[in-house]
Amino acid sequence: MVYEVATLDIKEGSEAAFEAAVREAAPYFQKSRGCIGMSLARGVETPTRYHLLVTWESVEDHMEHFRNSPEFQEWRRLVSPYFASPPSVEHTTGVATYF
Repeated sequence: MVYEVATLDIKEGSEAAFEAAVREAAPYFQKSRGCIGMSLARGVETPTRYHLLVTWESVEDHMEHFRNSPEFQEWRRLVSPYFASPPSVEHTTGVATYF
């Protein structure tokens, strides 16, 4: 299992519209091969910065299957108008859980 951690800086004033677009796009992740779940968090100190956490069975499920799918194109169509800059994306794996 891997986590896609995306940092998304959104145009000021478009936060509510961006959040609505992510809700609309969530089913595209849900029906994608290897997608286990996703969550969206908003920055407290920087309210125009969001962190999208998507749990995948493998990096390939994200980078090959999802990124080359019509579902990814729909995700980008819905949310990219709100990006202030290109997203930063990396993959991580769990090391430990303490609670």
